[in-house]
Amino acid sequence: MTTDRPARAAEPGEATTTGEPVRLLVGGTEVARYVLDPALDARHGPRPYLHPVRTLAGTVVTDALPADHVWHLGASLAVQDVNGTNLWGGRTYVRDVGYTWRDDHGRIAHVGDVERSPGRYAHDLRWRDPSGRTLLSERRQLTVSTATPDAWRLDLDSALTAPADREVRLGSPATNGRPGGAGYGGFFWRAAADGEPTVFTADAAGEESVNGSAAPWLALTGTEPGGGAYTLVFAGLGPGDRWFVRTGMYPGVCVAFAFDRPAVVTAGETRHGRYRVWVADGTLDRGRVANLVAAVPDGR
Repeated sequence: MTTDRPARAAEPGEATTTGEPVRLLVGGTEVARYVLDPALDARHGPRPYLHPVRTLAGTVVTDALPADHVWHLGASLAVQDVNGTNLWGGRTYVRDVGYTWRDDHGRIAHVGDVERSPGRYAHDLRWRDPSGRTLLSERRQLTVSTATPDAWRLDLDSALTAPADREVRLGSPATNGRPGGAGYGGFFWRAAADGEPTVFTADAAGEESVNGSAAPWLALTGTEPGGGAYTLVFAGLGPGDRWFVRTGMYPGVCVAFAFDRPAVVTAGETRHGRYRVWVADGTLDRGRVANLVAAVPDGR
């Protein structure tokens, strides 16, 4: 069954949650809040997400519930096609039809704490279809730490395990027929930017050049609506992953699991991911970004 009308666009800050968000601290400074159980319309892709995320000086570098794509929720893990279930939110891309509102939205649900401290949080999650059946089980850990006097680092470790009796196919609009490099779905960061940000890797710059690349790191520099300049540096592509990047339509960076071909989690097996984001005040150039990444031994 399809739905003729899209979900109503929520106003910024409209989402509520059934519990207090987890507050992550670096040296006593709150740098991020992690919302565990947002009370959202199913068509907005309910899932845990980080927002607001701030630099050490207080500049906000995430956006949530934006009017253009209300299902963009700060920084989160989400995939549009998980064995036919939309866990991203919004319309589903249907081959030879285009984007269509369908009753195919599931939920990524927090099911229990594992560890909690000022700089670290770990929990268990279930990726569920519209009926509540578990598609994937996940153990996720978020760790924040100091990188330099002007930058801190987020490490997000994820282990996604398929049920013992069936494989799980991860797809995207691109794998379902959409042209134009729309291979999004994975670890996605919706940035807060006043105007179009700048994006670059070690040897390329601009949305068209970096979208779909497999560069070891990718940086985005921008200015929040309040005026603070910031730099975000992303690393952590796994085998087969690619960067999905938008700067013109909206500011966003994604470690894309299925950029141009589906990714498969074999029955009973686990897909591991480690995603790193350096959050820095000011505008960093290539040399300073490379130094940040190189300071971590396995900073791919």
